[in-house]
Amino acid sequence: MAQVRRRHFLIAAGAVLEWPSAARAQPPAKVYRVGWLANALPTTPEVKRIYSSYTRKFRELGYIEGQNLFIEWRFSEGRNERFADFAAEMVRRNVDVIVAAATPAAQSAQQATRKIPIVFYAVVDPVGAGLVASLAHPGGNITGLSMLSVEVAAKRLELLRETIPAIARVAILWNPANRSNHLQLERSKEAGQKLGLRLQLVEIREARDFEAAFQALAREQSGGVLVLDDPTLFVHQAKLAALATKNHLPIVGGLPGFAESGGLLAYGTDLAAQVSEGVATYVAKILKGAKPADLPVEQPMKFELVINLKAAKALGLTLPPSILLRADRLVD
Repeated sequence: MAQVRRRHFLIAAGAVLEWPSAARAQPPAKVYRVGWLANALPTTPEVKRIYSSYTRKFRELGYIEGQNLFIEWRFSEGRNERFADFAAEMVRRNVDVIVAAATPAAQSAQQATRKIPIVFYAVVDPVGAGLVASLAHPGGNITGLSMLSVEVAAKRLELLRETIPAIARVAILWNPANRSNHLQLERSKEAGQKLGLRLQLVEIREARDFEAAFQALAREQSGGVLVLDDPTLFVHQAKLAALATKNHLPIVGGLPGFAESGGLLAYGTDLAAQVSEGVATYVAKILKGAKPADLPVEQPMKFELVINLKAAKALGLTLPPSILLRADRLVD
């Protein structure tokens, strides 16, 4: 629990900044407090990359942790029910801005306050989730960056089919407690029908469901696995990739971590770039007086295809040249 409630997390430095005595003698500058509600602790290379990217951008914009910026970190570690308490705590602490990762955190923050500005990211459908009135004119005290997961989920199925032309049956891991997963699932069903794939829907609500799910997939001879974008599934992507490898199943997910962790394919938003360029920039604008209602919700412009060659070899797959040529990155 101590990890979850750490008030200050220096990702890159790992040490307390030492201020020169001359600097200490100066009148104290305003210190801005940002509450950050996130899912995953920075314990994997991908998550560390995401969090450190915003730190660099904040520094470029003149906001330095330990000097004029203080981050109140709260990590749910895949347990979305924690966000309501975390958001209420941020309101009591009267932070200047709340940053919320993904839909459950953003909804909890919005329910906790209609006054403190909120910047979200990794939200699949901000309008459908009731967070904003429209992408161009968010309204209220909230804005941020969305993900095109609904459209991209279908693309991932296409990539899996192109990679394994003979595939006939694909399991879809999804979290029914996440509204955006229902939207992704519907689009995936449409894509599956067009591709002539038989889809097997597997509900995953928490990590303890993983083992039984993959044992069932192995018994039923699924040809591959599609993982929908969901905070709980994201937190445990390394475990999902390991279970897929253990059961000899090709798996495709969204963020690069699925492929970096041992999965076959990953296709989705470059979240590290989105966080650094979008979130930090929006937070800085709000700290300087901008209103969230006047900042349109941004959508991702860049998507990455990452392929794990080692996973392909372990699965006995010969990857088509068309897939290899389209890859943004190959993991050995």
